[in-house]
Amino acid sequence: MSKPSLARGTRDFGPEVMAKRTHILDTIKVVFKKFGFLPLETPAIENLSVLMGKYGDEGDQLLFKILNSGDYLKKVSQKDFEGGAKDMLQKVSEKGLRYDLTVPFARFVAMNRHDLAMPFKRFQIQPVWRADRPQRGRYREFYQCDADVVGTDSLLCEAEIVLMLHEVLRGLRLADFTVKINNRKILTGIAEAIGKPGTEGELCVAIDKLDKIGKEKVEEELVTRGFALENIQNLQPVFNLPESNQEVLLLLKDWLKDSEIGLKGIAELEEVIAMIDGFGLENPQYQIDPTLARGLSYYTGAIFEVKAGGVQIGSISGGGRYDNLTGTFGLPNVSGVGISFGVDRIFDVLEELNLFPEDTVKSTKVLLVNFDEASMRACLPILKILREKNIASELYPDQAKLKKQFDYANKKNIPFVLVIGEEEIKTQTYSLKNMESGEQNHYSLNQLIDILHV
Repeated sequence: MSKPSLARGTRDFGPEVMAKRTHILDTIKVVFKKFGFLPLETPAIENLSVLMGKYGDEGDQLLFKILNSGDYLKKVSQKDFEGGAKDMLQKVSEKGLRYDLTVPFARFVAMNRHDLAMPFKRFQIQPVWRADRPQRGRYREFYQCDADVVGTDSLLCEAEIVLMLHEVLRGLRLADFTVKINNRKILTGIAEAIGKPGTEGELCVAIDKLDKIGKEKVEEELVTRGFALENIQNLQPVFNLPESNQEVLLLLKDWLKDSEIGLKGIAELEEVIAMIDGFGLENPQYQIDPTLARGLSYYTGAIFEVKAGGVQIGSISGGGRYDNLTGTFGLPNVSGVGISFGVDRIFDVLEELNLFPEDTVKSTKVLLVNFDEASMRACLPILKILREKNIASELYPDQAKLKKQFDYANKKNIPFVLVIGEEEIKTQTYSLKNMESGEQNHYSLNQLIDILHV
């Protein structure tokens, strides 16, 4: 008999954890739907021709490949063996597990473009798989929670993303958070302003670490990346940003006044902020951050990142504007903007700050006790009525001692136990015990319904 075990990098989610995860996902879904996003699911398995080459060489290595069914070696020759893994792969595997939700989404849009109402707004919550080295906070199977709008360049989409972020996080009772906003064009303008045009990639890899390693270490890294002392001196405004968004914008306008693309990025940011203000967002919690550089390889406009306060954890959400999402599938010039919520990190934040509602893990509201055959028969019509009133109820399936049934209720965190014995059947009044207070009283059926509906 083999000992049961989990594959490395995977997890079980028990009922208590699942209840909390469901609370997070349901809160997010409600907001997505309110903003007009439609649900989408794509297969766990994609053709390797769809996946390969979309994530770079490192990403290709992290794809889980699926061996062809049957005799998967029948097409393999000795020459293929000698050619190594890449030559072998084409003969033994045609499919793989999805690495993210973005590439399957792009494939779906390209395949269904004539049937979709453009712009197309979709949300997608599904697991993805990566053959990464498992470690704390990094798994081989994990969920992504994405929302994207494709087929429009309108900056209204960016403004609505900021609104959605606020509504989701406040709906999860997370009061201390900051939505950081930047624009790729501003980063390009900064590279021009410091005298190193076209190097925003190298520049931003370094300054993106500012919060983690500090100013001096960032400057040292820039030197190793080929930036002259003059370039670094010209970069100093990044290290001394004012606190207010308006002051940051004024600084950027002056600093990037000779960069056409930089000024365009600033204008886009100003338009997004004007729309957010036009929506009347109360107590906005966004911050313009010119050092924000996530996803620089594919973002072409706005960039978003959300940080939670009061906890030591990375970003809990991020996204941005991208161009040509579907270009590799024969549908060029389709612009889009999207965000992704880090469900696992949000879970850790809510757990650490004790923000999950107390009733999150409660499913059954009342347990009906099963004394004997007569008791069970008397419980059945009452159980039916309670459920018709949308009161989550269950009858203990076996005739057992009262202590065993009460212990069951405590383990499942059931707040009430309904006892229907011989006397209760006669009087048509039923004994209800509050498992938290220990209080126990008799009630009519209508009274029971009123109490359990609270």
